[in-house]
Amino acid sequence: MNIKTEELVVRDEPTSVYHKEGTTNRMTSVLIVDDEPGILSFLQKGLRRYFGLVETAKDVVTAEELRRHCHFDLIITDIRLPGHQGGVEWVRELREQGGTTGVIFMTAHADLETAISALRAGAEDFIMKPFRMEQMVASVERYLDRQKMQRENFVLRRQVDQIYDSSGIVGECQQMHALCEVVKRVAPMPSTVLIEGESGTGKELAARAIHDLSNRSGSFVPVNCGAMSAELLESELFGHVKGAFTGAHLSRDGLFTYANGGTLFLDEIGEMPLSMQAHLLRSLEERTIRPVGSNREVPVDVRIIAATNRDLGNEVQKGEFREDLYYRLNVLTLRMPALRERSEDIPLLANHFMHTLASDLGIDVPVLGENEIELLMHYDWPGNVRELKNVIERCLLLNRSPSLCITATEQQDGETISEQSEASLQLEAVEKRHILKVLELHSGNKSAAARVLGISRKTLERKAQAWGIS
Repeated sequence: MNIKTEELVVRDEPTSVYHKEGTTNRMTSVLIVDDEPGILSFLQKGLRRYFGLVETAKDVVTAEELRRHCHFDLIITDIRLPGHQGGVEWVRELREQGGTTGVIFMTAHADLETAISALRAGAEDFIMKPFRMEQMVASVERYLDRQKMQRENFVLRRQVDQIYDSSGIVGECQQMHALCEVVKRVAPMPSTVLIEGESGTGKELAARAIHDLSNRSGSFVPVNCGAMSAELLESELFGHVKGAFTGAHLSRDGLFTYANGGTLFLDEIGEMPLSMQAHLLRSLEERTIRPVGSNREVPVDVRIIAATNRDLGNEVQKGEFREDLYYRLNVLTLRMPALRERSEDIPLLANHFMHTLASDLGIDVPVLGENEIELLMHYDWPGNVRELKNVIERCLLLNRSPSLCITATEQQDGETISEQSEASLQLEAVEKRHILKVLELHSGNKSAAARVLGISRKTLERKAQAWGIS
């Protein structure tokens, strides 16, 4: 097969493909397989302008040798290759072994049967020779766009059950203002961030805010490090190849791959098993990952944000957290304050959750009275913002006041009581105070007050009689 190289000359004039914003991808590696030196040279020279690594091979044997030592995101191969294996047979074998690398076929001898065989083997595209460089670049870009979309869809499926407040961090106290200023300052930088704070203080929300303000092209991928065993977490983060362990019937990409170009949020990092901490440290330092069962390193461009409700310094002293990993993560530390430390934000947060949750539930937004706000502000909130949100949602579902939906509330004199004491007298006092307030707002109209309270008039009259109220 003799193809005149002048038919393959790269155009010097600007084209929309060459100058499309974002086409350059220095983290992408490409392997070109063809028995024609002119085509190999032409493609290597042209694609090197757009991609970080471009390697060439004249046959399948050489290509396999390169694959054993390097990860490739894309393979561009001729259908007819010297030796006992052609391009279609080779790619079909790769797919049977669990390989997921994208493939673009090129050929000068195409017929319908060949095209069908190539597509069945798992081809991403099929290009006829001779071709121009802009055609090949456009084909590669289409493949990379599809890959990015698949990764983003995967991330969205993982987040489908999570409620994310797109308005950002809610708070007007001095602590939250200072925190937001730091978030805005560090977001565009690639540095690792460690977020500390009690459970329910909004550590993931802060991590999302950092990612959203970072202008990174990839996705925000959260993972709970304390919810999985070391073996499962390793596969979840780094992926695995086919046959790496029992049940690994297919190769699978890890969350590092899905977060490529974006942010990986390692929640509850303090609970990560020690055996996994060494693997994570190596990936952070080398900026590469090694899928379980593979001997190849895969380069990744991922920003790490970690969060913990533990004191990692103490964990290091107790030997339950690696010191080298701690210092690798502790480049910049943000502390999320507990809700009891920012009680002035409780009215703002309560009304914010009232509006967002009422909208989600499709109901009218109730108005919180001053007495209700005062009761909420005097509660200790051990579950922090998460508990407040759950209480607001519970009160909307049950059509009750928020103070009646708190499982452990403060007494009138300010002394905290536990669930074990059942708080019967205190809850009755809160209920009485709330009902009297509703009656007052409706000028003593018991029918109107009962409708607002979600109880029958008979129940309201019985309670009023027990309290000695006419």
